Amino acid sequence: MSSAFVKEDDEQWLHDVGPGIHALILYLTKENNGVRVYEKKTYTDAASGKDVHLMSNGLSYAKDEESKWYIF
Repeated sequence: MSSAFVKEDDEQWLHDVGPGIHALILYLTKENNGVRVYEKKTYTDAASGKDVHLMSNGLSYAKDEESKWYIF
């Protein structure tokens, strides 16, 4: 019997992605069926003081107090 197997649940969630922008880009590209997602703009939100990253997929992302990504 072969010891090879296929992992059925290879799902990763946004909040599980590492805190670096490169990790976010890799995750978003994978979720976008391999079409490269890139950072278009970074700014600091005046109300929250958080760095916000506008990505080419049309969404903005920021990190919470635990350095976990979320859609801003």
